[in-house]
Amino acid sequence: MTRLGPLAHAPFRWLLAARTTGIVGNAVAPIALAFAVLDLTGSPADLGLVVAARSIANVAVLLFGGVLADRLPRDLVLVGTSIAAALTQGAIAALVISGTASVPSLLALSIVNGAVAAVSLPAAAALVPDTVPSEQLRPANALLRLGLNAGTILGASAGGILVAAAGPGWGLLVDALAFAGAAVFFSRLRLPSRATDATADAPRASVLAELRDGWREFSSRSWIWIVVAQFGVLNAAFTGAIAVLGPVVADDTVGRTAWGLVIGAQTVGFALGAVIALRWRPRRALGIGVAGMACAALPIVALATAPTLPVLLVSFALAGMTIETFAIAWDQSLQTRVPRDALSRVYSYDMVGSFIAVPLGEAVVGPAAHAIGTTPVLLACAGVVVAATVAAASTRSVWRVTSDRG
Repeated sequence: MTRLGPLAHAPFRWLLAARTTGIVGNAVAPIALAFAVLDLTGSPADLGLVVAARSIANVAVLLFGGVLADRLPRDLVLVGTSIAAALTQGAIAALVISGTASVPSLLALSIVNGAVAAVSLPAAAALVPDTVPSEQLRPANALLRLGLNAGTILGASAGGILVAAAGPGWGLLVDALAFAGAAVFFSRLRLPSRATDATADAPRASVLAELRDGWREFSSRSWIWIVVAQFGVLNAAFTGAIAVLGPVVADDTVGRTAWGLVIGAQTVGFALGAVIALRWRPRRALGIGVAGMACAALPIVALATAPTLPVLLVSFALAGMTIETFAIAWDQSLQTRVPRDALSRVYSYDMVGSFIAVPLGEAVVGPAAHAIGTTPVLLACAGVVVAATVAAASTRSVWRVTSDRG
């Protein structure tokens, strides 16, 4: 292994540049969209509806996206989806800046954007083993996560300032430009023929047959579906609390600029987690990561009980650190134990299971907070996060997965 590690490989460098660029804009987008809807209607329920629509479209298309990413050259898939995302986010920005946005128009464009992301996510996740040798997967994943974290810190922190100073529409425009830049970087990827054309001459099975094969790879490993079930519940509670009720609490307490800093603090935690993963390599990394997800309840409890800037910064940073150590262990476990030609499909099943309940969480928390109050709903979400984590961390199959391979 060279001193540069994964960075010695040009495809990995372009992948790192593309994903980091895209995440800078994507870190601005949730903040900008949330306050765009709140400025438009002032309704948490409308905000939940808009973000839920994107999530529903994302989940609905994910399985098809996994098949597409396993069938086509993944680098070309990512160029196309980045261009499409730039166009949809640019359209949203134009509507918001011009003052012609409406909830139905934001819903429609969010649905398109969610569908585009559903194609790109499995392709991006499964592309990593095509860019570096297998022995460099762990540092490659850690470096990618560091790049994503750095981009999120920059995007979220600058996004809060930009949204407060210039308005949400300009934040959404930054997201569109970032996707356009990512498309340029993805276009520079030059993968070995084995990564793009190895199965080009083989007869293609039907989409349903390929989905069945992917399901077989997914369901035959109990540790995969147990963790995915954990995150199906956890993500619904966490995303509903943070993405929908978080901006509402922020508007009433710390303010919009501070909320951008809080989201940035979570990403500082992500970066710390990635640095820890580069140096600390426990044999039971996946089990430790799964158990550590209980810390994701900390920022939710802070929003409910002590929504001051210092408390929010610390709690979001601690949650980010534990989320990141899990994510790196999860990616390495999948990339070293699932066949390469089925990896996008397994990732798509993972994402469907992990995200399928997110729209429900996003759509329900707003009306629930209106009915019984924000604090009780936030505390209930925190309890759900802890309960799901305890259930998954109590299973033997999760702890049997070791870091010996890859």
